[in-house]
Amino acid sequence: MNQRRRPGGIDPIGRSRARRRALQALYAWQMSGSRANEIVSQFAHEQAREVADLAYFEDLVHGVAKHRAELDDSLAPFLDREIGLVDAIELAVLRIAAYELQHRPDVPYRVVINEAIESVKRFGAEHGHTYVNGVLDHAAAQWRAVEVGASRR
Repeated sequence: MNQRRRPGGIDPIGRSRARRRALQALYAWQMSGSRANEIVSQFAHEQAREVADLAYFEDLVHGVAKHRAELDDSLAPFLDREIGLVDAIELAVLRIAAYELQHRPDVPYRVVINEAIESVKRFGAEHGHTYVNGVLDHAAAQWRAVEVGASRR
């Protein structure tokens, strides 16, 4: 049995790796305009070698691609610029986090925000993580008000 798994069967390391690969795949998707299925196919082989959560990777990529317009519209009130002016890495991270916050209630909001910050620190601009943190803090407070409120008490 894999000892990294938590009681619910979730491997947090595998999920982190899936998020990193999804970020890279979605960045490629944003830059190339390719279809999500093509991007998933390109990255799935590498994903399997990295021992990541392949199902979660696919859910993130397909979910963001499917709900892109809705995610962008819901992020807009929290941005200080038009969505088209957001750095491409930061945008991909924000879309993944928005998808998780809105469509994956099984993932605690703090995990979503922390993973987003770490991804931007690793792949983004020097201070991009502070921007992403601010956007997601405000978004989570609205989208997951009950969960955020309970954790702040």
